[in-house]
Amino acid sequence: MLKNYVWPSGKKKKLSQFDPEDTGSFSGKEEVAEAVEKLKEELQQLQDILFAQKKYSVLIIFQGMDCSGKDGVIKKVLSGVNPQGFKATSFKKPTMDEAAHDFLWRTHKEVPARGYITAFNRSYYEEVLITRVHEQVEDEEAEQRFKHIKHFEKLLTDHDTIVIKLFLHISKSFQISKIEQRLKDPSKTWKFDPDDLLERKFWESYEKAYEDVFQNCSFKNAPWHIIPSNHRWYRDYLVLSIIVEELKKLPLQYPEPDSQVKERILLLPES
Repeated sequence: MLKNYVWPSGKKKKLSQFDPEDTGSFSGKEEVAEAVEKLKEELQQLQDILFAQKKYSVLIIFQGMDCSGKDGVIKKVLSGVNPQGFKATSFKKPTMDEAAHDFLWRTHKEVPARGYITAFNRSYYEEVLITRVHEQVEDEEAEQRFKHIKHFEKLLTDHDTIVIKLFLHISKSFQISKIEQRLKDPSKTWKFDPDDLLERKFWESYEKAYEDVFQNCSFKNAPWHIIPSNHRWYRDYLVLSIIVEELKKLPLQYPEPDSQVKERILLLPES
């Protein structure tokens, strides 16, 4: 079932071929509630072993249009993991120092160490998205950046970092409804950014830029997943399912105590 949401490596497709209203074979969140709780328990157990083993790391990249729920899905899906081994990083407009380096510099230093899970709210992919939409880089430069991204992710996967890339797919009508909700709800008004309305004018350009990203940067070892996100409950279920599935592919196991620890255990007095 999860394969239905993977962008095929090197294939030309359209985002319109993925329905943001899709809920699979389910008709409501009640049908996945039990499965979601089990997945959260599995994720906690797998993270515990991941952290203890200190052999692998996991980088989860969340991309999406404004109001697609990047903050929300990180909060809901990953809220149960041990904060000792988890970090969420958000990338805004580059600072002067960051802009003075190569486009991967500020994200490379934030990738997870062995044993850790890191979630990126936006990422280095912004450098081939917003920069193209607003014509800050030419197509030739974008093609070069695609190659650098491919090599960068190959470097990460070669060093035992699992890269999970998730595009939260919403419709344009869904986005405006979320913006209207933010304006009406005092607890959400602070989230409203007038730039969100301005960026709506470039919706089709962003779709084209994302399609180029998926075509150029969906690899066998780090594919892009297109997550239908008009229904938050199904979005959360899919994201959890994908993360747990990727972790279960790893040969995770608790490390054996070294010989000195075993000797000290044998010397403990009997109760």
